Amino acid sequence: MSAQRIPSSLLRAVAPATTLHANRPFFAPSFAPSFQPALRSLATATFLAGDRRKHGGSGTAIVLLNMGGPSTIPEVHNFLSRLFADNDLIPLGPLQKYLGPLIARRRTPKIEHQYTVIGGGSPIRRWSEYQAAETCKLLDKLHPSTAPHKPYVAFRYADPLTEEMFESLLKDGIKRAVAFTQYPQYSCSTTGSSLNELWRLARKMDPNNTIEWSVIDRWPTHSGFVNVIAKHIEDTLNTYPAEKRDDVILLFSAHSLPMSVVNRGDPYPAEVAATVHAVMSRLGFRNSYRLVWQSQVGPSPWLGAQTSATVEGYVKKGKTDMVLIPIAFTSDHIETLHELDLEIIKESKQPGIKRAESLNGDPLFIEALADIAKMHLESGEKCSRQLALRCPMCVNLRCQEQKKFFAGQKKSE
Repeated sequence: MSAQRIPSSLLRAVAPATTLHANRPFFAPSFAPSFQPALRSLATATFLAGDRRKHGGSGTAIVLLNMGGPSTIPEVHNFLSRLFADNDLIPLGPLQKYLGPLIARRRTPKIEHQYTVIGGGSPIRRWSEYQAAETCKLLDKLHPSTAPHKPYVAFRYADPLTEEMFESLLKDGIKRAVAFTQYPQYSCSTTGSSLNELWRLARKMDPNNTIEWSVIDRWPTHSGFVNVIAKHIEDTLNTYPAEKRDDVILLFSAHSLPMSVVNRGDPYPAEVAATVHAVMSRLGFRNSYRLVWQSQVGPSPWLGAQTSATVEGYVKKGKTDMVLIPIAFTSDHIETLHELDLEIIKESKQPGIKRAESLNGDPLFIEALADIAKMHLESGEKCSRQLALRCPMCVNLRCQEQKKFFAGQKKSE
């Protein structure tokens, strides 16, 4: 991959203060925290009566895993540098340690400009910290035997980094932690990369395994997740005239993958399709729909059809009422606020093309997250059966050892 051909979706810019559509504020609803740059603050849930003895009263850490994004302009270069250093996400071959910094350095001015134009920072940290804190508050009530539940966020490429999170766990005396991916559908390039980093740091920073880990590695068809997406779609459909509503096309948009990754056996496309089918079942299949894929860049084959090309194709056919649904993201960030809202919807100049709200801080979504965590804690399982199964053409030894580590830990009683 050359310096001129890098995934644009990984370089999008998002911002905390503008309005893209007359019918939808950009973000920051009343319940959300301020989006001004601030030091990280970890809320600690109130303790409810439970089993203090097993983990010395330290409770359970709930660690939300995600890619992250630069919250301010000065963070852009470091974000890009880490991103292009990760060969799980962007394999650049044996010259990665040279090409990665070169690409990051060349791209930084352009991406800084994008952030400046649309406000100056990604909201993903604030949303993630809010989601983690609110989920833990609910968990204390739903599953008091593992309380207090303490919220942490671990980003792969931006602050707070996984290493910073691990330092906090050790400092706080945590003995039990749940790594909770915020990618609902599993891919080796997203959740897999985050778990590889977590495994590496566990070996380095906790060689005696004082922290007992378990993993929520996917949740593509959880009923609460499905229901809140369906509700956001229904809310958007209700903005159309009643006589047009059933003819609106639903476009479920997820980040694409290179076909080289798909052909390796990555489960992501099947799991995204499972989410789409579950949502459409919930909606009664009242509207026509397609699963489309965004963010392809470069000449190599990617999973399609592409979101932008699909919108253009339907407009040419005279179909101008469409709802774009971010089906693989839990928070507004690069791909929703810039690619979907600005590059596709705004540039289409079609008032009938809209986007369903992202999940962000919706209380129903927080309830879904808490229920997913509760079910996991009740099961006592360390991870799903799927996590332990490598892709059939996988040759990544880090992946192999990471899976052994998380799947091989003792089952909680």
